[in-house]
Amino acid sequence: METSEILKKVRKIEIKTRGLSSNIFAGQYHSAFKGRGMAFSEVREYQYGDDVRDIDWNVTARFHKPYVKVFEEERELTVMLMIDVSGSLDFGTQHQFKKELVTEIAATLAFSAIQNNDKIGVIFFSDKIEKYIPPKKGRKHILYIIREMLDFHPDSRKTDVKMALEFLTGVMKRRCTAFLLSDFYTRNDFQQALTICNRKHDVVAIQVYDQRAKTLPDVGLMKVVDAETGHEMFIDTSSKKLRRAHTQYWMNRQRNLNEVFNKSNVDNVSIATNEDFVKVLLQLFQMRG
Repeated sequence: METSEILKKVRKIEIKTRGLSSNIFAGQYHSAFKGRGMAFSEVREYQYGDDVRDIDWNVTARFHKPYVKVFEEERELTVMLMIDVSGSLDFGTQHQFKKELVTEIAATLAFSAIQNNDKIGVIFFSDKIEKYIPPKKGRKHILYIIREMLDFHPDSRKTDVKMALEFLTGVMKRRCTAFLLSDFYTRNDFQQALTICNRKHDVVAIQVYDQRAKTLPDVGLMKVVDAETGHEMFIDTSSKKLRRAHTQYWMNRQRNLNEVFNKSNVDNVSIATNEDFVKVLLQLFQMRG
C-alpha cells in the first residue's frame, strides 16, 4: 500500500473511531474497566467475606493465621490489543474483510483508552509473535499502531492463540486489560493458557466472523480456499445436506468456543463483518460496568 493511501486510511479511521470513542464510549469504557488495574498495597488479617483469592499464603504460613492482600485502584490502566494477523482474517463476503473490522474495533478501543489517559500496546500474532509494540500513551503512538494494523504483512498465515496468550503472560509484569481480537481458527487448545492469563490480567475476547462461516448460500459449485494452508477444493452448495453440515459445524464450533470462555471466566462477544460493532461493544461495556 502506498504511504499516502495508508495515511488517508489512517485519517479516515481516526475520524470515525475517535468520534465513536468520545461521543458514545465516553464514560462507558471507563466504568467497564476502572479498578481492573490494582496495585498491591499491604496485608491485613483475613475477615469474614474477604475473597479467598486475595489470601497471601506466604504471610499466612509465617503467622499461622490467614492474611489477605489489600489492593489500591490504579488511576490509569495498561491496555494491550492482541491482534490476530493470520491468513483467515483476509476474508469477507458481506461488508468488509474480518481484518478491516478488527482494525476499526482496535482503533476505537485505542482512542477510548487514551481518553482515559491509559497506556496502550499491541501484540500482532499468527502462529508466532509477529510484532510487539510496548505500551505507551498519546495520539501519536495510536496513529502509529493504526498505521501498522493497516499495512502489516505477517510472516506466517497460520494461527496459534495459545502461544500469543503465553507471550502476554510472560511479557506483561503488571496487571493489564487485554483485548484478544481473532476469529479463533487456531491450531491448539488454548483454554489453559487463557485461564492462566486471565488470572494475571483482565482478558476480554472479541471474535470476528463472516456470515458465510455460519450459512452457505445455494449458488451451485463453489471453489473454496483455506486461507491458512492454501488448500483448494470445490464444493456443491446446491446440496442441502452439505449446507446443513456446514451450519452444524459452525454451531458446534461456537458451542466449544463459548465453553472455553466460560470455563476461563473471560468476557466475550462475537461480531459479524456485516454487523454494527458499536452496538456490540456498548453491550459489552454495559455488561461489565
